[in-house]
Amino acid sequence: MLDRIIRQDSASRVERAKLTSVLRIGPLPVNTVRMNTENFALSEKIVSPSYIRQGLQAHRTHEHLIRLLIEKGKCPEDGWNESTIELLLHELAIMDSNNFLGNCGVGEREGRVASNLVARRHYRLMHGIGRSGDIAAIQPKAAGSSLLNKITNSLVLDILQIAGVRSASSCFVVPMATGMTLTLCFLALRHRRPKAKFIIWPRIDQKSCFKSMITAGFEPVVIENLLEGDELRTDLRTVESKIQQLGAENVLCVHSTTSCFAPRAPDRLEELAQICAKYEIPHIVNNAYGVQLSKCMHLIQQGARIGRIDAFVQSLDKNFMVPVGGAIVAGFDDVFIQEISKMYPGRASASPSVDVLITLLSLGVNGYKRLLKERKEMFSYLSTEIKKLSEAHGERLLGTSNNTVSLAMSLKRFHGHNDKAVTQLGSMLFTRLVSGARVVPVGIRQDISGYTFEGFMSHTNRYPCPYMNAASAIGIKKQDVDLFIKKLDKCLKNMLKEKGISRAETEIGMAMQETSEALHELPVFQHSLLMPSHWLFTKPWNTWKAKMHTSGFSLSSSAPSSLQIGSANSKTWICVYGSYPQSVKFGKNISISSISARAPQGCVLSPLFYSQIHLLLYASV
Repeated sequence: MLDRIIRQDSASRVERAKLTSVLRIGPLPVNTVRMNTENFALSEKIVSPSYIRQGLQAHRTHEHLIRLLIEKGKCPEDGWNESTIELLLHELAIMDSNNFLGNCGVGEREGRVASNLVARRHYRLMHGIGRSGDIAAIQPKAAGSSLLNKITNSLVLDILQIAGVRSASSCFVVPMATGMTLTLCFLALRHRRPKAKFIIWPRIDQKSCFKSMITAGFEPVVIENLLEGDELRTDLRTVESKIQQLGAENVLCVHSTTSCFAPRAPDRLEELAQICAKYEIPHIVNNAYGVQLSKCMHLIQQGARIGRIDAFVQSLDKNFMVPVGGAIVAGFDDVFIQEISKMYPGRASASPSVDVLITLLSLGVNGYKRLLKERKEMFSYLSTEIKKLSEAHGERLLGTSNNTVSLAMSLKRFHGHNDKAVTQLGSMLFTRLVSGARVVPVGIRQDISGYTFEGFMSHTNRYPCPYMNAASAIGIKKQDVDLFIKKLDKCLKNMLKEKGISRAETEIGMAMQETSEALHELPVFQHSLLMPSHWLFTKPWNTWKAKMHTSGFSLSSSAPSSLQIGSANSKTWICVYGSYPQSVKFGKNISISSISARAPQGCVLSPLFYSQIHLLLYASV
């Protein structure tokens, strides 16, 4: 395994030979074994030989684990204890020149560190990884750090294959978060497709993945999602149409997404991969927190099998519970992955590699599988609890069966007031120590690098309702879910009480969002508050004011607080509630033939938000 790791590097023969002579931790060189044996033999003159032999056996157990790690390059089945991990890191550190006894450094970068606290924090691995021309290259004066980097990449590839992408052949850890790592991939593609300037991007409202394309100097072509039920899915027809329109040679790649916030679903990766293969266009996948999701890893595996996927990028912190600042680039073509690694300018920090190496050795394969299993169980539990809570508050859990990490609960009850009532819920949750929940109002506009997104955060220009997100990510515990549900329930009750929203008012307010933008279109929606033979149509006065014609019937400011206007011919009734402006005029498209102080028989009316004018339209079926 060690020889294979070394051969993958582009170092010279001399450097390879030098590295090989230093890296032979297992099996140990004969003189090293003899020296250890001599040391233990000498110790037997000081302490009872039986005790020394027992200690030697324990020491060899640690060495055996390290030897297997280097020989196989695989994540151990069971996690190591901390003493074994620290022994490995110590052995690697003393192989770097800054830790050589009697070393004399006269260069500009010799791994000198002013603070001992900083040195201990980094296990005295000061040289980082890579060289100026390649982040995966071996450093002659940092054999230990170079070996650590190679072992880490090998372990990460093993975990990616175990997680579901079994045909992945190469990967490397890069000390940048997901967004900048995607930029690195796009820059590597520039050399292969110098004339291309467009990136096809099915919309996902997350700033870093969008800015990754801008930073690389390319023009994103945003593909709006299709609403299928509650879910937002990839518009494959538009993707292919845009490729034909722009010309395949002008498209750098398709930039797709797996893991995402509901109600967006993972992109249709298999179909996109087939389109990319058809038009010979590269395909880069943003798999930010998809390693923990078997569905996302299966999509990548299948996409690569039946179509084309050039590289997929995932976050270290989101998938392996380490500090922010690292990502993994993986793929199915060793040459292309190596091209990406060579795009990184200069050496790089070894911290992300050290963090993920320690984590994987601590967990082992079985420990990581256990975390994936617990996450999946907690997703089901969270889904059940949110569904029960949403129904208790007159809301509902949105149907997003293709998203197996994020859930969305409607917030229609608050939308009848204004968007501030929706965002207030997010503030209340945050101040009550609920982190990670996202509250998404309707119709937010966001400018990013000169591009304007309508309905930002909802992945579409206008999602039918506001909603709240919660996710079941790796590491979540049952007590997290229980405490979240308890706090959310309390916040909803407090807000409803504060706003004075009754259940009856809520039911009417929910229907307000299902109307058209013009009064004369008269769409009708059945409503539970009414008798079965009647329908409801409602909209805030401020919305209607700009839409209505100036001719027609007028109401003075002295109109009664509840007035019904009906038409005997069209069976149409209009009800006006609240405080009136000086003059209210109804369009000429509405025929007014009679005025009555009562609503039609069998029609249930509820005073609604007295601070605003509202129009309610009833039509007999």
